[in-house]
Amino acid sequence: MSGFSDTLKALSCSTPYYSSMASLTSRLEHSVTPDALRSYLAEFISTFIFVFATVGSVMSSRKMVPDAAIDPSSLIVNAIANSFSLAVAVYISANISGGHVNPAVTFGMAVGGHISVPVAIFYWISQLIASVMACLLLKVTTVSQHVPTHGIPQEMTGFGASVLEGVMTFALVYTVYAAGDPRLGPLGAIGPLAIGFVSGANVLASGPFTGGSMNPATSFGSALVGGSFKNHAVYWVGPLIGSALASILYDNVVFPVQVPAIADRVGV
Repeated sequence: MSGFSDTLKALSCSTPYYSSMASLTSRLEHSVTPDALRSYLAEFISTFIFVFATVGSVMSSRKMVPDAAIDPSSLIVNAIANSFSLAVAVYISANISGGHVNPAVTFGMAVGGHISVPVAIFYWISQLIASVMACLLLKVTTVSQHVPTHGIPQEMTGFGASVLEGVMTFALVYTVYAAGDPRLGPLGAIGPLAIGFVSGANVLASGPFTGGSMNPATSFGSALVGGSFKNHAVYWVGPLIGSALASILYDNVVFPVQVPAIADRVGV
């Protein structure tokens, strides 16, 4: 692989096609390094923990309270579980993979150019597999209890639900950007807590309407194991658009990266 890469780099000086091929090869090589593989494992573990806690909390509520879907206390329990588990999941993987725990966050980072497309694809695969495994474990260990899926009320349109999910994911990804921005100073454990808090608040705001997903992986895993993909597109379209908007706005408008002047770079 290294010899092929060197050949492409040599040809790239004279041909734009080979230049793009060399760039693609370099990105693919970067996506299978030992550090990259560790980051995929970290994403798998953290996403598994998050999905297990969030979906499991809903199952527990419905087990103890038959009418949990209309019980306000179950909404609070689910929001707390979402908030705490996300904060923990981000904290344990932040220094390895960035603590995405969410395909929408990964998509926003790819849009912002913080990770390459091949790495983002492997992140997605790790997150989706982790979600499916967590939901399968819950189904098996709870003696085939029904795995709840995200859904919207009959009176609500798919467009409205997508907008709601998009707005919430925008807030989540914007917080992720702010929490991990070194220009704002070291945040330590405060960053993951802030991310968890905004996620829990969004669940309280939208639980009865969309379930407060903000995470395509969670929705996909529960839909696959639960056997229902009704209105599933809502939980991909809205979060991905909201994530992309948050990335573009944060990096280019609110906190744009300052490019040093030529004089600063040459030390004049």
